Amino acid sequence: MTGVTRTSDPVGEHPPSKPRWKVLLVLVESALVVALLLVWLLSEHVRQSKSLWVLFFYSFPSEFLVGLVPHEPVLIYYGEYHAAWIVALVSAVSTAMAEGLNYTLFGVLNDRPSIRSISENRMVRRTMDLFGRLPFAAIVFAGLTPVPFFPVRILVVMTAYPIWKYLLGVFLSRAPRFFILAAMGAYLDIPVGLLSVLFIVLLVSVNVPAVVRLLVGSEGR
Repeated sequence: MTGVTRTSDPVGEHPPSKPRWKVLLVLVESALVVALLLVWLLSEHVRQSKSLWVLFFYSFPSEFLVGLVPHEPVLIYYGEYHAAWIVALVSAVSTAMAEGLNYTLFGVLNDRPSIRSISENRMVRRTMDLFGRLPFAAIVFAGLTPVPFFPVRILVVMTAYPIWKYLLGVFLSRAPRFFILAAMGAYLDIPVGLLSVLFIVLLVSVNVPAVVRLLVGSEGR
């Protein structure tokens, strides 16, 4: 019949790829985080700074992806020089912004066919279903406790959880936790040397397993 307009895509047609500007945005955001990390690692003056601006920007590499550098020792350190509620507020706001970057990054990656196929795994699907029952509670629990937060960053994207609810859960859970850590620095008077050791231990415990998994995966391929 002539004059009939097709209103649906052909069956099996792949969804359109992510707009290039979103991919470019993710690359720029990632480069910014890496630059902030390098400035902090390479500048002794920055590492020893007590400025809240340094704390604010430090949250980005600290909360990016798996957490490139540990947050806890730095929060304890700043708690010795600023009110605990100020340290918590600055860190919670910047952490929520960093999680916004994570959401954007994983959102772009999640649209790749090779990544989307992972969601068809039975165990992954079961985990997504469990998370979907009480997503906000899961976000708050993971943000408030020492349990790894990385799975939550992936699940909120895979289940299409609204970003504003995610960031609200991040802020409401991280702020109390950061307050406790800053208060520890104010009242326990922990030596800087001990904080440095704690920093190194946490840095190694987080990044070495990630590097090992990456190398093993590369050899497997």
